[in-house]
Order: sequence, then C-alpha cells, then structure tokens
Amino acid sequence: MKYHLVTLGCQMNKSDSERTRTVIESLGYVWCDKEEEASMLGVLACSVRQKSIDKVYSRISKWNQWKKNTNLLTFVSGCLLPSDREKFLKLFDLVFTMDELPDLDSMIRQYGVVTPVSLQSPAETDELGITPETAEAEIPTDFSVVKPSKEDIPADLSVLKPKKDPGEIKRFWKVNPHYSSGFEAFIPIQNGCDKFCTFCAVPYTRGREVSRPSGDILDELKELVRKGYKSITLLGQNVNSYGHDKRGDEIPFHELLEKIGEFGKASGKNFWVYFTSPHPHDMSNEVIDVIARYDCLAKQIHLPVQSGDDRVLIRMNRNHTINRYREIVQYIRQKLPAATLFTDIIVGFTGETGEQFENTRLVMEEFKFNMAYIAMYSPRPGAASSRWEDDIPRETKKERLHILTEELIRHNRIYNRSLIGKKIRVLVIGKDRKKGYIKALTEGRLIVRFPSDDNSLTGQFTEVQINSAADFSLEGESLAIIKELNES
Repeated sequence: MKYHLVTLGCQMNKSDSERTRTVIESLGYVWCDKEEEASMLGVLACSVRQKSIDKVYSRISKWNQWKKNTNLLTFVSGCLLPSDREKFLKLFDLVFTMDELPDLDSMIRQYGVVTPVSLQSPAETDELGITPETAEAEIPTDFSVVKPSKEDIPADLSVLKPKKDPGEIKRFWKVNPHYSSGFEAFIPIQNGCDKFCTFCAVPYTRGREVSRPSGDILDELKELVRKGYKSITLLGQNVNSYGHDKRGDEIPFHELLEKIGEFGKASGKNFWVYFTSPHPHDMSNEVIDVIARYDCLAKQIHLPVQSGDDRVLIRMNRNHTINRYREIVQYIRQKLPAATLFTDIIVGFTGETGEQFENTRLVMEEFKFNMAYIAMYSPRPGAASSRWEDDIPRETKKERLHILTEELIRHNRIYNRSLIGKKIRVLVIGKDRKKGYIKALTEGRLIVRFPSDDNSLTGQFTEVQINSAADFSLEGESLAIIKELNES
C-alpha cells in the first residue's frame, strides 16, 4: 500500500514530517509522489497562517471526492488551533496531535484498516524507539513570563500547557527521523512557546515550552555528523529559552551550543550548525561568545525584530525594545564580524501609524539585514490580536511591504557587491534553475551559483571565487574546476 504526505508551514513541520514518515513506513506503507496513487493521504497543517489552512480545505475536498471511487484513509496533524482541529474532525478520518503520532498504528486499527504489519507484536517494532517511557516527566510550574492582559488569554488554560505530560512529546522525539536529505537535517530541541506574542497562535497550537533532553539532541547530532551530514539546524519556537522549563535539571542554550562546538572541534569533521528562531528577549552575550569560539557553529543569526517601533512592540507583547535589539546587533557585529543577519518583520499590525512604520524603515536602514522575511499582518484565530480591529487597509499594507522590500534589496545589493573578488567556502545543494549551473549556500546562507554539470558535488563543500552579484544571489567560479582546467 502507498501513502503521500503533504507538509505545510515552517521548518518545524518539515522536521515533524520526517518522523511521521518513519512511523507510517513502519506500518508497511510505501511513499509515492502522486496523491492519486495513494491509499493513505495525510497533511501536516499550520494554523499559524490562514493561507496554509485554506490549502488544507482544498486538499481534503479533493480527497473526499476520490473516496467515492476508491478506498482511502485520510489524516491531518501538525500545528493546529483547537478551532481548526474541531472542524477537521468532520472532514478527515483521523485527526491527531504530533505527540500522539507513536499511536498511529492503534488509531488505524480502531478505524478498521488492516496494514501489512498490523498483526505484528509490539516487540517487532521496538527499533522505532516509540515505546512509551516509564519515567515520570517533570511538568513545569514556573509560568512567570510576561503575558497579555487576562482578557487575551482563553479561560481554558489547558490549551496553553503541555498536553497531559511532557513525556508525550518525548515519545514523539524518540522516533527516528526519515531524513529527506542526505546532507542537511533538522533537529528539534524544543516544542511550544511561552512568549504569547499577540499576533501569534503558536502557544495555542503547540502549547507551552518543553525542552528535549540535551543528551538526546547531542546523540542525534553526532549520528548525523558520523553519517556525513554537512548542515544541521536546531529547531524550536524560541531556541534560546531552551532549558528554562527545567531550570537546574537541564543545561541552558549556550551550554548546549558549547557541547556541540566541543564535539565539532574534536571530531575533525566539517559541518555547519544553525539554529532558529531565537527571541531578542532571551538572546544572551554567552550565545554569541560561544558561536565565535567554534568553527562548526555557523556565523549566521536569524533574529526576528517584527517592528521598529517600541509602541508597536508593546502591543505585540514582544518584551524587548529597539534599543535592546540594537545592543544585541552591536555585540554580534563586534564578536561575529563576518556573520549575516536575518530577521522577520510584520507590516500593517493593528494600529500601526505612518510614523511607527517609518521607524521600522529606519531600523532596516540602520541594521542592513542580509535577509528579511516581511509579511503583511493578518489576524489568526486564537491569537490575542484577532480580537482587535484589523484597521490598516490592505493597500496600505502592500505599500509598506513594497517600501521595506526595496530597502532590503538596496542593502543586500551593497553587501553582495562587497564580496566580488573574494574566495568563499560554500555547500552545494543541487542543480540551479539556470541551465548548466549548480546552486550552493555560503555559511551565512547566501545563494551562490556557478557553472558546472557535476551532480556529485551536491552535499559537498567547495570553494568559489565570486565574480558578480545580483539581488539576493551571487555568481562565481569553482576554484576546484579552475585548478583542474589549469592542470589539464
């Protein structure tokens, strides 16, 4: 029997999909690229963005039409608001949370579908690592974080706490991932969020913060490096608050990075470790200091600012000021002068005035981000700001997005041109859309393309001399190829 899985949303959902595939394939299903050939169809949804939820409705409408002519099992999971989950119960055969994924076999059996391995004993599938843990997990009790006003928090606080027991998500983390790449991988280090940004639904879809045991994280990373992986990203909704839910029982984020750095130094292997996303409120100098000390910790920082105006940041419940953000960036520039800086920005947030938007433009001008993911604000059900009037016209939002995009392009162009003539180490990620060219990424995650038809370079480090620069990309020649031509 065949299955197909659609993954929507952020890198966390992509990482979740790798463990989902492991569990599905343990039941005897085989992946297929075409949805119409599958007997099981699933989607990992994302309630954080309405566009993603709209895609789910489009998919299930089509799949339910197919059910008229074929036997088909459908499921939905992922990052879901309770309101979306309730609606999906009427449309999908199975609706479950990611921490319930290890029980997918029993869910399918209860639904009445027989899988190729449905008669096997539990002992025969122990290698999946999804046996329930017997040790009790500590439920965090210190919720003394700054939160929105009482009226912005649901009366049913159970949706904001870890479901039942953090041990449930630990069962999910024990599943061995079915990595979608042979050279780059994601490692979840944390689930949920305690920040309660008023525009964000994550605390309502994934619950409160739960940190994964550092020993498990390090074991997974070491195994990836042993297998030759070159790019590894640590994932969490707020990675630099890692360990805060287990104060005294788990190491903080900078110590986790230190252990990774020491391993990388001792291993003699070449690899880059990234992390996303940190929060300015929890970003410490210790994190930046550790990155500066170790070659394997990539010199690229993704630090969401969201707005350049302090009053807007207060309404967003971001718990940082622009001056605090400025201090962090100044320290990054001092300790990591070669690091690239990425950010996230929302334009047209409820009540944003022209003056407040101009402050965001000035922030773009001051910090000269290498990349900014700019989004027009749209209310998400469940998030606190969804109760407020969305009072900025769509045309105004579009205009503000365009202005910031032009600002980003201007600074990106200047930075990229400064790299012309330099020799840069890159990781090849595959064929480029430009015929006869290969695509690669610098340590700072800037796109580089160079002429080559050698597909064996994919997943390998090489050195490129930059000859030209365009908006958001660089072009050059492989020094290895130049050397080979000179010697022939």
